[in-house]
Amino acid sequence: MTRDPSHLLPSAEPVTLVDANGQAVDNPDQKRPDDSTLLRALRAMIVARRLNDQAYALVRQGRLAVYPSSHGQEACQVAAAQVLAADDWLFPTYRDTAAVAEKGVDPVEALSLLKGDWHCGYDPYEYKVAPHATPLATQLPHAVGVAVAARLKHEPTVVLAMCGDGGTSEGDFHEALNFAAVFQAPVVFFVQNNKYAISVPLARQSAAPTLAHKAVGYGMPGEQVDGNDVAALLAVLGAAVDRARDGGGPQLVEAHTYRMQAHTNADDAKRYRDDAEVAEWAGRDPITRLETYLRDRGALSDERRAEFAADAQRVAEHLRTGINRDVEPDPQDLFAYVYAGPTPQLREQAAMIADELARDGAPR
Repeated sequence: MTRDPSHLLPSAEPVTLVDANGQAVDNPDQKRPDDSTLLRALRAMIVARRLNDQAYALVRQGRLAVYPSSHGQEACQVAAAQVLAADDWLFPTYRDTAAVAEKGVDPVEALSLLKGDWHCGYDPYEYKVAPHATPLATQLPHAVGVAVAARLKHEPTVVLAMCGDGGTSEGDFHEALNFAAVFQAPVVFFVQNNKYAISVPLARQSAAPTLAHKAVGYGMPGEQVDGNDVAALLAVLGAAVDRARDGGGPQLVEAHTYRMQAHTNADDAKRYRDDAEVAEWAGRDPITRLETYLRDRGALSDERRAEFAADAQRVAEHLRTGINRDVEPDPQDLFAYVYAGPTPQLREQAAMIADELARDGAPR
């Protein structure tokens, strides 16, 4: 007997609660966040944008080796972190520094990877945030593993695993979704579809009606949402997290958004997209949209907006100070954090380096 998969299919159009002009959209199927929740989200998005801009400046100053900006995707970044409880896990990509910071990680520690100090500058277990994943989609099977472990231990943990549209073309994406569906893992797969995998447009990556439609093939529900509408994101992702926590299993959520800046500072986006396309998406700015909505409701004053800007400036100053602080590397750290206990080979290598440094007059 064939099961009817219609309940797994996403909405015909991306879920929207606040349109590009900042006007409310009636959608009785979604729980609209209240003003206090949206003010918290607005503050976080303003901080996220300032963090992005400061990090980009640090690249130009030679303090960061590279930075993949999420400018324009702040609604996705903030919602991903804010729908999670303290003990829930976030599995980010290399572009998700703003989400990592919103989950509680010091942005200086979050960017240690891109400065070249550490592979991961923070304790994942302390913040329930996995290391930034640079290879596409490799974090998704890991996220499923954490979710399955939580289910086996009867813990109420939910895992939110982030990836981009390019990541959905990887084998790890397929393996993660298939495993999660079969074992009903409490994981939400959150795809930020920003229209390009570096320079490859979405039409060259997938023939599916939407990326959210891919969920039905695995036996899990899919949903698509306006990725520049933080109200809709909080509603859709929040419902997916609640569903997973209540034993409903995994879900795929696709957010339609746009990468306003180049892939990284090493990329020339003008080679594969034109200014008119960028300008069109600038008119859908997630921060401007939410500001307009809250001001029209009388929930946002000039004074509160100034407070948010001041908070963002303090975060930028903290980031600038922390990244500009030179760190004296200890060569022995190469061997100290490989295994819980050093192997004979590691001890031999550490002794060899120590001997070479001692003969060169360098500190051990």
